[in-house]
Amino acid sequence: MNIPRSRRHILIVDDNIAVASMLKMLLVSREYDVSVANSSEEMFEKISPAKTDLIIMDIILPDENGLEVLKKIRADAKTQTLPVVILSAKSAPNDITDALYSGADDYLTKPFKFEELLARIESVMRRSHSYSEADPAVQSESIIKQLRHIVDNELMIPAFQPIFLLKTSKVYGFEALARPQVTGLLSNPEILFKWGIQYGFYSDLELLSWQKAVKSASSKLKGKKLFLNCNPFWVEDARFIEVNSIFKDSGITPDEVVLEITERSAISNDDRFFEHLAIYRQNGFRFAVDDVGSGYASLESIVRTRPEVLKIDRHIVTNIHKDTIKMSIVRFIVRFCQENKILSIAEGIEKKEELEAVKQLGVDAVQGYFLSRPVPVIDMESMDTAIFARLEAA
Repeated sequence: MNIPRSRRHILIVDDNIAVASMLKMLLVSREYDVSVANSSEEMFEKISPAKTDLIIMDIILPDENGLEVLKKIRADAKTQTLPVVILSAKSAPNDITDALYSGADDYLTKPFKFEELLARIESVMRRSHSYSEADPAVQSESIIKQLRHIVDNELMIPAFQPIFLLKTSKVYGFEALARPQVTGLLSNPEILFKWGIQYGFYSDLELLSWQKAVKSASSKLKGKKLFLNCNPFWVEDARFIEVNSIFKDSGITPDEVVLEITERSAISNDDRFFEHLAIYRQNGFRFAVDDVGSGYASLESIVRTRPEVLKIDRHIVTNIHKDTIKMSIVRFIVRFCQENKILSIAEGIEKKEELEAVKQLGVDAVQGYFLSRPVPVIDMESMDTAIFARLEAA
């Protein structure tokens, strides 16, 4: 059921007046009613739950972090069901993940195609409208059915993002990422895993992702490391300690695998969590702690995990060349890693200046879109020579 076009009112929240004006002009030409706010404070003044049908918001606002704004929208009973589409220049996977977990309904990166934005607006409003009228039990049943379909039919393919050593300009390893082979909302891996947690499918999805990644990488690593993500939901699952059997006939040895521990969800049972990790340690697997410097990776986790690798959070790396405090934080992390023989990796490198800054600060390795987006197949021979040129120039 479509909302009558006369009722469709969109609130644009962006402090870039030129962008907001252009977007308003385009949306008005498609018969939307549009208003503009240039800050979060102005947005909350203009929101009308009875009249506003959707918010298009930049994640970077002049007066408040966009993630906090999202959380406030979802915490207020008057606005918590209002659909929000993020339109931002920040394109790293974790930026999208953070926004979706904070309450965004969709995320589109700049520059964007207007027709795609229109399609997403219609999709989000249609979904929001139908969900608001549907029985919650029916909604849950539909989501569960889709999740089960993905798991039962193994509709997941891996993608691999390379990690480069700065001193040698060589590939150190590849982080395995999951990509659902479906259309619609669950084609977004962040939403897929978010709903997987909510409806009890997270471990099934993570197990499937591991199996697919190991199978794809088995004959192609050639001594490089394979990074596999480990959320506490997955580590604490009883199947986690049995799953190392998938490596036995893969040709991948335990010392080629780095289990990347991320604490984006809380550890519910510390003893079980670290007991399960210890079993992998005894079998020769290595560990990385993700998001160091973000507040997610606690010092206690680093002490108890004893990782071989620390990955510096992309929020610290972003525009580090302009921020002396960020430089100090990275300098401290690098010194800690050097004293404890831990490899340091800077995530989220999207600019030449960021690459140059982390190299000067002594970071061991880097990962990010400036060097390479995730690739569907590990193929060292076809690796773009331009990547290595950028590393050498830094």
